[in-house]
Amino acid sequence: MRANTTMRIGCGAGFSGDRIPPAVDLVERGDLDVLVLECLAERTIALGQRRRLRDPAHGYDPRLRARLSALLPAAVRRGVPVVSNMGAANPRAAGEAARAVAAELGLDGVRVAVVTGDDVLDRIDLDAPALEDGRPLAEHGPVISANAYLGADALLPAVASGADVVLTGRVADPSLFLAPLAHGLGWDPADWPRVAAGTLVGHLLECAGQITGGYFADPGRKDVPGVADLGFPFADVRPDGTATVSKLPGTGGLVTRATVREQLLYEITDPAAYLTPDVVLDLRGVTVDEVGRDAVRVRGAAGRPRPDTLKVSVGYHAGHRAEAGISYDGPGSRRRAELAGEIVASRLASAGVRLRVGVIGADGEECRLRVAALASTPERADDVCHEMEALYTNGPAGGGGVRTAVTDVVGIVSTLLPREAVTPATEILEDARARETA
Repeated sequence: MRANTTMRIGCGAGFSGDRIPPAVDLVERGDLDVLVLECLAERTIALGQRRRLRDPAHGYDPRLRARLSALLPAAVRRGVPVVSNMGAANPRAAGEAARAVAAELGLDGVRVAVVTGDDVLDRIDLDAPALEDGRPLAEHGPVISANAYLGADALLPAVASGADVVLTGRVADPSLFLAPLAHGLGWDPADWPRVAAGTLVGHLLECAGQITGGYFADPGRKDVPGVADLGFPFADVRPDGTATVSKLPGTGGLVTRATVREQLLYEITDPAAYLTPDVVLDLRGVTVDEVGRDAVRVRGAAGRPRPDTLKVSVGYHAGHRAEAGISYDGPGSRRRAELAGEIVASRLASAGVRLRVGVIGADGEECRLRVAALASTPERADDVCHEMEALYTNGPAGGGGVRTAVTDVVGIVSTLLPREAVTPATEILEDARARETA
């Protein structure tokens, strides 16, 4: 921290597939106090759980090694802790992988803190209603994962341990940022205005490039310079929670009142009561002001006491998806593609699959018929692909370029669990030894 007046926190990833170089740039040139990598989506952890079931040594983010290999040399050298939910379905194995990366890089004394306790598969009631549709969880399909959204309180012991790397499983996205801010700025967990302010900062930063112009860009309406070299964001946060969002000079993108306001409303269902594990966030009084080039000040978040329950993301096996396509070209191409779609739909009408048929392209040019279906078994899904292949000689003239694929589908619903039913724990990995704290 800079003279106990502000804390600079950066975001180096907004999802599992995000770019790595902008995060390295932030560590190298950003004068950060901490870097957060937000890499976990709802389905990501369920998919990780399936990988873990196949191999107990896996289940964490598949890009963990690549990210840490790129980041740790600079982060350790500059004393920038890395906080991330790349632990996904197996934080303990992720911690061991992080230690292995540090050893391969020749970095001695790297401390890794692992936060567990979000896996609540053995504690959910399968007869409980899903928040999305009111149906019992068990009716959606075989349940394969259940992970509670931990809050900043679960991360604080790990952050306070002085670890170089903190790895978690399912944690609410803003909480990844709130925990180091609360620790570094000395905030009381029951100081709702400050907890709300830190949650707001986390919400703004959590998607990385979205707030610096990525996803925001819309040529002719919302032009963004240098999108190919988009810089990632950081925020300078004062003890009262006021924050200035910015990006590094010389990077692509932009930070403006418009980019910040757009991200402010991202995924917000009720601006007066955005529920998080840490606070009920009220955004109605938030002000957003440009205070310089690529510098936007935000303040005015309000908060009420946190909910008594935690949201749980429940993954279930939802069936098998078939995706297939075939192209038609030249005069009458669109009508031929439409006829091919009609043939497939007719032949699969009684196959017991949910079918979607569409044509992309204009007549006289290449038109692509796309068929997608959800089936209960891989055999039924394969029937869809077979019908597309049969169009080569049983469909309209000139079809070509058939591509097919069958994949498992993981569905996600949500439920609630009493806060006291979830027990987070922190494990510190260092020097081939581990010690655990509640």
